[in-house]
Amino acid sequence: MNRYFPELLAPLAHALPERCVVDGEIVILGPGGLDFEALLLRIHAAASRVMLLAARSPAAFVARDLLALGDEDLREDPLAVRRERLEQVLAGAAPPVHLSTATRDRALAENWFRRVE
Repeated sequence: MNRYFPELLAPLAHALPERCVVDGEIVILGPGGLDFEALLLRIHAAASRVMLLAARSPAAFVARDLLALGDEDLREDPLAVRRERLEQVLAGAAPPVHLSTATRDRALAENWFRRVE
């Protein structure tokens, strides 16, 4: 990550505990929503090109799950418990670090999916 998404290093170090395992996605938001092509362009051999693209189209990190915290393995815990712990861990996070949206409301989830995809 530090090679291709250097703009995320400091924000993630600030937002996350020193020892944790977080499942999430690196995304780039374009005018029409998530821009996978812009994300692929970041995987480039030239460091100068990566830095230019990082400035033009900065990436964000969307956290989805907390799998470990310190020495505690959370993988066997129910998702609802892990989600609550993740919300606590990221309570003070600021962009470009985000907590994924979550709901049990199917209609709302379908609306989110249509808007983002």
